[in-house]
Amino acid sequence: MFQIENSLVSEEIITNDFVCNLNACKGACCVEGEAGAPLDKEETVFLEKNYNAIAPFLNERGKAAIEKQGKFIQLEEDTFETPLVDDKECAYVVFGANGTTQCGIENAHRAQSIDWKKPISCHLYPVRVKEYSEFSAVNYHRWQICDAGCQLGDSLKIPIYQFVKDALIRKFGNKWYSELELAAQEINS
Repeated sequence: MFQIENSLVSEEIITNDFVCNLNACKGACCVEGEAGAPLDKEETVFLEKNYNAIAPFLNERGKAAIEKQGKFIQLEEDTFETPLVDDKECAYVVFGANGTTQCGIENAHRAQSIDWKKPISCHLYPVRVKEYSEFSAVNYHRWQICDAGCQLGDSLKIPIYQFVKDALIRKFGNKWYSELELAAQEINS
């Protein structure tokens, strides 16, 4: 681990390769697991405010789950996640013709209905950020359903931190990312 500003960063995001391989996994990370996508407090406010612009990009099952459970679920005081459909896929997921998941929020963004891409936790994946009172922990989250992404990243020689560059800049800023690139050069030399 090394420090950049108020974050502790795992070297694994530099030393491991990754590129999402949707052709292989069909977006299983949006369907598998025990919980919805983690949300920041600001993201819950955005979902409340912009749901009517997002709803046309969702399927009926997702809209029904949101109607029943809410636009987000609050687990603890500052812990939020997206609702699920029948304890499976995220309620904001839609399925393409070949069964590959798409994010309804991201589809609304692409159509310029909203100015927010998708939850930062989804944009960053396979990087997970855990917020503590004094710092953020930036780690690589390994999950077997992403083995095809690891293989593709390895064949293309693209480290995780480069694959999620836009998301890391969105979360931490350009200066932070520049420091990460310097750390990567040092680690790789």
